Amino acid sequence: MSPIVIRDERPADHASVYDLQAAAFGQRGEADLVVALRRAAQPQISLVAERAGRVIGHVIFSPVHIGRGPDAPEFGGLAPIGVWPEFQRSGAGSALIRAGLARCPALGWHAAFLVGNPAYYRRFGFEPVAAHGFFYKHRQFDPALQAIELTPGALANLTGEVVYHPAFDQTGTA
Repeated sequence: MSPIVIRDERPADHASVYDLQAAAFGQRGEADLVVALRRAAQPQISLVAERAGRVIGHVIFSPVHIGRGPDAPEFGGLAPIGVWPEFQRSGAGSALIRAGLARCPALGWHAAFLVGNPAYYRRFGFEPVAAHGFFYKHRQFDPALQAIELTPGALANLTGEVVYHPAFDQTGTA
């Protein structure tokens, strides 16, 4: 079996990425979110996993802020990540997450947040953060709100609302 290659997403990948995100989630919400983030969220990290020339996975990181003020600290937000169903459990998603996290500090993001299954994301170093004073606007998701410090102490002395890019509200994925 050919190896998985992680690379930057290119415009020629957009249609494949849309289809795989829709297939991975069984609906178009996350695929529409990727389109909206691509257009509006800066900076961003958008990577694909490719096997034998086929795009089989995709992840995008976009800015999140702690709080809503003009001086709100900025970090990375991982979402969405998708892999074609027939390639799930192949290591493509894990490789995408690790590659994206490795690139975050170059954008000045010394921590990354996500809302997801703690049992799954623990393997990458993510930890639940609600007990540390962080919350999401939809409080029922706080148990799934997690972060990873990419630079030790990056979240020290911070608490507050984790605010995702407005595209999350516009696509109904927030």
